[in-house]
Amino acid sequence: MAWEEWDQLKADAVQRQSTQMQLNQLPADGGGSGGGGDLIVRDDELGKLGNMAYDLLERFRVDADLARPSTFTASIDLFNDGLDMGSALTELHDAWSTQQQTLYEACAHISNHLDFTRAQHAKDEAHVVTGMRNAAGDLMTVSRINEYLK
Repeated sequence: MAWEEWDQLKADAVQRQSTQMQLNQLPADGGGSGGGGDLIVRDDELGKLGNMAYDLLERFRVDADLARPSTFTASIDLFNDGLDMGSALTELHDAWSTQQQTLYEACAHISNHLDFTRAQHAKDEAHVVTGMRNAAGDLMTVSRINEYLK
């Protein structure tokens, strides 16, 4: 292949690439349950995430507190012995406790939010399934709904 031919092929490839439009979506012929890019929430996935968040919360609660009592005892002993390091260690202990509590509350918030999301999604799903109404606001029966699908 000649050098000029190679340059021409590269230029053609660049030209084709710059004039094509790509949409960020799933293909219409499958590749998803809705054929589009709708958000799909699966209760089992939220449940797994909620369990993981709760496990993280419990592990953090236990593991993050291992050194706190001995650090506080050491800071008091050093302070009572007249060493300035004791008050510095007390400040470190207090700062760690504050950060630990903040992170613990954030993990609890995530876990609680996922639990709430699961419960709310289940309520919304039940409302959609059982509460379809016509234009007058009356509940529609399944047979009436089937008429719209024909």
